[in-house]
Amino acid sequence: MNKTLTNKILITLAFLFAYRILAYVPVPGVNASVIKDFFDANSNNALGMFNMFSGNAAERLSIISLGIMPYITASIIMELLAATFPNLGKMKKDRDGMQKYMQIIRYATIVITVIQAIGVSMGLQSDHMIGKNGDAAVIIDKNLFIAIAAASMLTGTMLLMWIGEQITQRGIGNGISLIIFAGIVSAIPRAIGNTVTSFNTNEINFFVVIGLVLIVLVTVGVVIYVEMGERRVPVSYSRKVVMENQNKRIMNYIPIKVNLSGVIPPIFASAILMFPSTILQASTNPTIQKITDFLNPSGYFFNFLTFLLVVFFAYFYASIAFNAKDISENLKRQGGFIPGIRPGEGTAGFLNEVASRLTFGGAIYLGLISTLPWVLVKFMGVPFYFGGTSVLIVVSVALDTMRRIEAQIYMNKYQTLSAVGL
Repeated sequence: MNKTLTNKILITLAFLFAYRILAYVPVPGVNASVIKDFFDANSNNALGMFNMFSGNAAERLSIISLGIMPYITASIIMELLAATFPNLGKMKKDRDGMQKYMQIIRYATIVITVIQAIGVSMGLQSDHMIGKNGDAAVIIDKNLFIAIAAASMLTGTMLLMWIGEQITQRGIGNGISLIIFAGIVSAIPRAIGNTVTSFNTNEINFFVVIGLVLIVLVTVGVVIYVEMGERRVPVSYSRKVVMENQNKRIMNYIPIKVNLSGVIPPIFASAILMFPSTILQASTNPTIQKITDFLNPSGYFFNFLTFLLVVFFAYFYASIAFNAKDISENLKRQGGFIPGIRPGEGTAGFLNEVASRLTFGGAIYLGLISTLPWVLVKFMGVPFYFGGTSVLIVVSVALDTMRRIEAQIYMNKYQTLSAVGL
């Protein structure tokens, strides 16, 4: 393996290890055992899902308890604004404007983190957060704790954001996706342990365990099959271009993935649905409690909303990720054309039509993967939460990282051959 690639992999692993270390650094002034008991009692609702995405940092009230979700929420808001306001959209496409765009996201992340941190710190002081022996979750002055918790969680989220950016720039893969990946993977041993415990205590029988394993394997298989699927639109080049580039490799097709939006829609949907449920969870108001129950991940309404949001974001993000007009213009400049399709606007319209059809199938696939495994598991009577979103994220991020590693290996081989040729 090339030394450069080895260094990138080691840098990525080092930053992910630092992320896992931060998950064990608690916010000062809390009774960790009370918080742990509270999350154990709420493992099947929004708090359990929130804890999973944070890599079990929330149940320890770590400084990274909020995870990377404030950053994702800020990114969602900015994407929606960029699609609504043309000037903001132009800023995003421009190289210098992109720096300002990312800076706005960082400031928005700070605001969202502070709001969530204050909400969580106030919620820890409610009557719900009383331990089995009557112990309180907060063991210092309440007002002082709010200030300390807000500062600590803000620092933790900023560190996570920085780690994600460093992985993207200096390591392998998308840093933010890998952080979410690492958080979910870290919960797998506990999930296996819960399954074994439930089997030993006769909460679930042998056939349910086999069914659960089959659901996981089928979900993984479907995700791999669809994520690797693509429509290859044939492209021809004029004879002059081919002769001028006879010693260069010319791609004779345009690959359009079935799932153009990747794992972004499920992550966006989860972030939006978890934000209000996390804030409202500690309220004792009957009306707010009813709203919180509706947003319970173990409820049908939550999964119905998840399906709708995933489909919406699949279309929304695909329209941003795939720009048919730019592709058609690049083809025209390079002397390329799609057989039977007029260059320019005709090509852009054809590509948009192909992408739209693929996006429909991809959106339905994402919506079903995000909800159907939960429906099957609930029907089987499994006493803990399991969703396809986590499987989708883990498999998709793993496939994307493998592709990037392979691309780096091929690039290194090409550079070596070029050096030998010289």
